[in-house]
Amino acid sequence: MSQAPILQVQDVSKRFGGLQALAHITFDLPQGEILGLIGPNGAGKTTLFNCINGIYPPEEGRLVFQGQDITGLKPYHIARRGVARTHQIVQPLEELSVLENVMVGSCFGHEQRSLGESEGIADEVLGFVGLVERREQPAASLNVAQKKRLELARALAARPFLLLLDEVLAGLNPTEIAEMVEVVRQIRDRGVTILIIEHVMHALMNVSDRVIVLDYGEQIAEGTPGEVANDPKVIEAYLGDPKLAERLMGEE
Repeated sequence: MSQAPILQVQDVSKRFGGLQALAHITFDLPQGEILGLIGPNGAGKTTLFNCINGIYPPEEGRLVFQGQDITGLKPYHIARRGVARTHQIVQPLEELSVLENVMVGSCFGHEQRSLGESEGIADEVLGFVGLVERREQPAASLNVAQKKRLELARALAARPFLLLLDEVLAGLNPTEIAEMVEVVRQIRDRGVTILIIEHVMHALMNVSDRVIVLDYGEQIAEGTPGEVANDPKVIEAYLGDPKLAERLMGEE
């Protein structure tokens, strides 16, 4: 794609004591792209998300969002600029209703809508993700798939320009995975740029425009899904089976 980058990750490194969690990660994310982020457990994927949205400041490097340096800003400042995320372990406000959970995203997103405005936005987003009929239920009453959709709805209600999805497909059955992949595509069609961490490989390879691979905190590959799936370093570090690449690219 020829769009200007909405996010630039420039030589970002992060350490926890003696552990090098990220080592000089560098890439541009063009506006309107879906960029997949894969790698073994402990490769640094969620740490990178946490650096992008301000939970961890990097020791080295810069993060540039929409042309502005956001390195070291607090998460709420970055959220107000138009970055939203979901979490690998869903974290609904269980004592609130489904509707109220999504309203929180609208109130604290970059538009900082009032409660009155947020209710309309929440209803629209709940319709989009297929939860509007459960708007009055307590969030605690939802099953895993529904909580994944609620987490996504809360992020979308923030009206982000950039959406960070951390294993939004984890724990879903094949039908639910296919439905969620279609939702992700529709989010991009609405103009939202997406950076997605995922272990459901056939789904990620078929929804992403490009893929970046991390291993032990290092960026070992970047390219189209086909290029990455056939990269010997990726096969050795993550995929394990050379025949898996062909299967991944052939599944929808």
